[in-house]
Amino acid sequence: MTIKAIAFDAYGTLFDVHTVVDKCEEFFPGQGRQFSEIWRQKQLEYSWLRSLMGRYKDFWEITEDALQFTLKELKLEADEDTRTALLHEYLQLKPYPEVPEALERLKDKNLAILSNGSPQMLHTLVENARLSHVFSNLISVDELKTFKPFMGVYQLSPATLGVPREETLFVSSNSWDAAGAKTFGFQVCWINRFNKQFDELGAEPDRVITQLDELIDQI
Repeated sequence: MTIKAIAFDAYGTLFDVHTVVDKCEEFFPGQGRQFSEIWRQKQLEYSWLRSLMGRYKDFWEITEDALQFTLKELKLEADEDTRTALLHEYLQLKPYPEVPEALERLKDKNLAILSNGSPQMLHTLVENARLSHVFSNLISVDELKTFKPFMGVYQLSPATLGVPREETLFVSSNSWDAAGAKTFGFQVCWINRFNKQFDELGAEPDRVITQLDELIDQI
């Protein structure tokens, strides 16, 4: 089927959330990887739980709450400067190595980001990575005050881009997100970077790749 637009998830798909490990390790030697993993898991859980409870906070606030939980869970002390430095690492996440060149080669399509990130987070992240020029739109769930995988969030893409869901390819490395997008009616590509199992949610991706540049020859 024709693909007239590509909508990307941001965190964990284009940008490596675990590039915060180095900063975590700097402040908490020997615990950087564990710190980052707990922080990311709670960040996701809080987005889902707040959606279910109808108690929205934007993704920046959720990221801060998840950071606070991680510090308490690991029984670590951190002053305000340390917490601020850690939090701001989420504005400087590095793209996966192949991503910048792959996006350049795909930019003849209408490229957008559809993300849980707040508008300010997304714009700062993309600008810091020098990728602003490849995207037509950075679409945030903040418009609806709820998070993926709520179906209304995916509808933001056709509403913003003017491209029907059937002609939009959604790309994510998060299988729950890919399943949500497929349920909505997008064509879906799952980036399985780490040889994981796809979630059992009654929906399967149309394409599975291990890194973004593999998509170029497929479309």
